Amino acid sequence: MEISKIKKALIEQKNMNLSGNLYHKTQIDFAYNNNHIEGSTITPDETASIYDTGTILTSNDKVIVLKDATETKNHFTLFKYMLDTIDDNLTEDMIKKFHFILKDGTLSDSEKEWFNVGEYKQKKNFVGNITTSIPKDVAKDMKNLLQWYNQIPKKNLEDIIEFHVRFEHIHPFQDGNGRVGRMIMFRECLHNDMMPFYIEDRNKDFYIRGIKEYQTNNEKGYLIDTCLNSQDNYEKLAKYFLEDE
Repeated sequence: MEISKIKKALIEQKNMNLSGNLYHKTQIDFAYNNNHIEGSTITPDETASIYDTGTILTSNDKVIVLKDATETKNHFTLFKYMLDTIDDNLTEDMIKKFHFILKDGTLSDSEKEWFNVGEYKQKKNFVGNITTSIPKDVAKDMKNLLQWYNQIPKKNLEDIIEFHVRFEHIHPFQDGNGRVGRMIMFRECLHNDMMPFYIEDRNKDFYIRGIKEYQTNNEKGYLIDTCLNSQDNYEKLAKYFLEDE
């Protein structure tokens, strides 16, 4: 399927603000999966309810975590902003804006002065057993990462995955790095005329193993295969909505 057709459909359907199309389905599925990988308690039905009505329909005995609901709503806004800027080149300012949109209004995070929503981390963090960049090195490391990435004349999927692995190794923000990083992968595929994708929660273990093997053993195959599978899944979704148009 032509990527230009997917890109055109997502942008046009975003502007039409109608339901039951590829944009609508992508918003709900991407938000649910991207947040659930990070431990969100919001279900697929609740995600759809937040998107469609701005409310949450849930069972009487369930306690809704406000942060999870806010980040779900923010993810919709982030995806829209990503499409609004899809023709621009990836920059540090854009990545910081991604983080700001995702974390804005999450009271447990944004009210902490040191959390630095939309800016690089001020305190050390880690992911799994991987040592990440220390705060004083983040700005330099991000500049070097983007300098390396932006000098590649014609990017392929392996370049985008390499960027993702390096980005997650830097872990530039206090929290939200995985979700921002996976949004960048979707964006950069679409920006560079490749099939976009998001990692489904059911493939979380393969994805995490893939990053770990890539970072610790330079074994790239696990993560690349997971991303290729995710591309196949998104292509099937796109074909369902667009093939007869």
